Formats: sequence, C-alpha cells, structure tokens
Amino acid sequence: MAAWRAILLATAALLPCACSSEPSTSAAVPAEPDRIDVVAAFYPLQFVTERVGGDAVSVTNLTPAGSEPHELELSARDAGHLQDADVVVYLDGFAPALDDTIDDVDAHGFDVAAAADLDRTAGSAHDTDDGEATGADPHFWLDPLRLAAVGDAVAAELGTIDPDRADEFTANAAALRSELAQLDGEFSTGLDTCASTDLVTSHEAFGYLAERYGMTQVGISGLSPDSEPSPATLADVADFVDAHDVATIYYETLVDPSIAETVASETGAETAVLDPLEGLSDDSAGDDYFSVMRSDLATLRTGQGCE
Repeated sequence: MAAWRAILLATAALLPCACSSEPSTSAAVPAEPDRIDVVAAFYPLQFVTERVGGDAVSVTNLTPAGSEPHELELSARDAGHLQDADVVVYLDGFAPALDDTIDDVDAHGFDVAAAADLDRTAGSAHDTDDGEATGADPHFWLDPLRLAAVGDAVAAELGTIDPDRADEFTANAAALRSELAQLDGEFSTGLDTCASTDLVTSHEAFGYLAERYGMTQVGISGLSPDSEPSPATLADVADFVDAHDVATIYYETLVDPSIAETVASETGAETAVLDPLEGLSDDSAGDDYFSVMRSDLATLRTGQGCE
C-alpha cells in the first residue's frame, strides 16, 4: 500500500504536463482565491454543500453526470485534488474507491454518516439465496429531514475551516432546512391518502423515503442495483404484488429496467421511473434536488393511487 501511495502521489505531481491525455472521473478545477475548496462525493452532497457554503465555497462533484457513485473510479488527477482540497464531503462505504483514496493521500475528509443517522439496514424480506449483501442503507437524502441534518453538520464543518463566515454558514443551513421542511410537508400531504402503501422498487434505494411517509418498501434486487435476483426472489415479489394489488413497479434512472419489467409483465402491473437522486443527468426530471424530488412525488401519487 505504501508503494502504491508513492506512485499515486508522484503521478499527481506530474499533472501539469500529463492531464491533457489522462482520463478523469471529475471536472477538477483549481481552487478559487478566498473560497473553500470542497470536493463532494456525489450530487446530494454537492447540492447541500453549495447551498450551505454559498459564495464562500467552490465545490467539485467527483461523480460525473449519468454515472453511479457506487462504481466511482478515481484517476491520479482526482487523487491530487482530494489531497489539496480543504475538505472532502463524503459518505463512508458508499463509494469504496473514494474511501480508500482519502486514507491513502491523507485528505481532509468529512464523513456525513453520523449526521445522516443511517439507522436502516438493507435486505429485503423477499431475498432468498441471492447472496445479496445487507448493511446500512446509505440513501438518506431521500428523506428531506435527514438531508437537513446533514446540512447543519456541513455548516459546522465549514465554520471550522473559515470561522469568520461560520454565522453565514449556519444561516444558510437554517434557510435550507426551512425549504426541506416545506418539501417534507408536501410529501406528507401528498402521500397521506394513497390507496397502496406498498412500494415495490427495482432495488432498495427508497427505504428512508418509505419510512418517513408511512410506506413499506419491497426491493426486487436488494441494496445493490447490480445484483441479480434469483428466480425464487422474482417469484416471491410477483406473489407479493398479486396479493397486495400493487399497481406500479418502480425502476430507476441509470438502472436497467428489465427486472422491474419482468415482474410487471408477470403480474399485470405498470412500471414507472423513480429517481434516487444519486446524480443529475439529461434524463433527470429536473435540474436540482427540489425539482427532482417533486417529480418523484408526482410519480408516487399516480403510481400509489393517491389522487
């Protein structure tokens, strides 16, 4: 590991003459004077840091648009930026390559896991022998109030880096919390009278959302979007859909819809897209966190019979 680190740092040092030919997973940019240089692991952390930091921060998102942060791969240029950044805002365990690199280059990492309070464990009751890993569900940002708590924590962290602006960061976090509380109210009202509270999804990305708004999530593929459910699991989920009169099976942006479509074709259910907001792309139904979440709410109201 020490030898690998030495090679990585040496490569990063040569970047001025090599970066034009080196693939990079992020749009790394030079730090701006008088701004805190922040690297965010993926979109929700970029969003909350930009809202809390305002004009005092310059934020780079490590995960390119249209990519899965779970599968993030880092270049030497990325590693160099991590080492030089004032802070790296990340979620431990969500992008393993980033976790390792933060340690290897001794970057200043700020893990939001404690603030997010990851108290849900993944692993569907319908998993059988698929070998699906279970563990803490990382998708906290789909619960607006958990994202608000992370905003408060990011404000405190930025305040330690730039104490002169600590009050500004705190005020920005409070304003963000107010907007997120309003969004939470919209979800609470909009999902209060649904005909179905059974949320069947292609994988278990929506557990915190379901928990917040009185629903039960049933994931076909468990926590990992790349895992393949066994025939027994597909049969179990299809039986659940039939028994509970589930009208809609949801699949995600960036994920092959074939698994959801298989269950839908077996049961006569419809399919619809829910965006887990791990990143924005041309396929996103909005240009920021709030617009995509409100699009998800509209989709859920239709799919769950909440009219």
